[in-house]
Amino acid sequence: MSRVSRRLLLPAWLLLIASTARAAGIPDDCQQLIVALAPDWNSMRGTLQRFERDDAGPWRALGAPCSVLFGKKGLAWGRGLAGQDEAGLRKTERDGRAPAGVFRIGKIYTYDPALPAGANFPFHQVTKADAWIDDSTRPDYNHFVTIEDPEHPPPWFAKEKMRHNDFAYRWLVEIRHNSDPPLPNEGSAIFFHIRRGVSRPTAGCTTMAESDLVRLITWLRADRHPAYVLLPRPVYSENAKPWNLPAPAAFGAGEKF
Repeated sequence: MSRVSRRLLLPAWLLLIASTARAAGIPDDCQQLIVALAPDWNSMRGTLQRFERDDAGPWRALGAPCSVLFGKKGLAWGRGLAGQDEAGLRKTERDGRAPAGVFRIGKIYTYDPALPAGANFPFHQVTKADAWIDDSTRPDYNHFVTIEDPEHPPPWFAKEKMRHNDFAYRWLVEIRHNSDPPLPNEGSAIFFHIRRGVSRPTAGCTTMAESDLVRLITWLRADRHPAYVLLPRPVYSENAKPWNLPAPAAFGAGEKF
């Protein structure tokens, strides 16, 4: 290979590396971003801030941050758009940790026939036939399923059903951890939902006050391809630039609307 060829190839390799780095963070089509930060990997508490941008422009914070709760044992790296290739503790089923990284937002599941006023996002009204599978030995692990006869359910259904008439599950906003495709024992059924109390952490979900969750739901728009970022603060600062995240200084500097 000539020296000229080698010189031409070098920029191509650099472009490939840069492209891969961008692909591992926030996708270009994402215009709504939910960011939650924890003090450290073992924290069950944190702060959540919403961000928006036009096309691939700069991120701008919306509203004031709100308090959220994570897994009772803190965080661990999950499987989503970014984070799955990082070194460190990995999320597993029933480990009591919330998955860290970058994730797409899926469908909203609700007991109600409609979402709160002003909301416009894909949703499903949960029935007594619906379940979310957290048994990692099943082929439909970490999938939403509907059984044919809820009056005569299979033995596994009682532990997996979604309709509990539980106030905390009135709205479940899917966080697409370990979804494409699900791998056994790497965590399932991760959502935003209403907190059970100001000091009640979760098994792996992110929870908040009902008013904050309603505000989040009414803001989400599918055509803006929303995503969720959950990280310890020091890790967020390290990855903000390579993952195309809002600058750490922007967190909490929200516009009112």
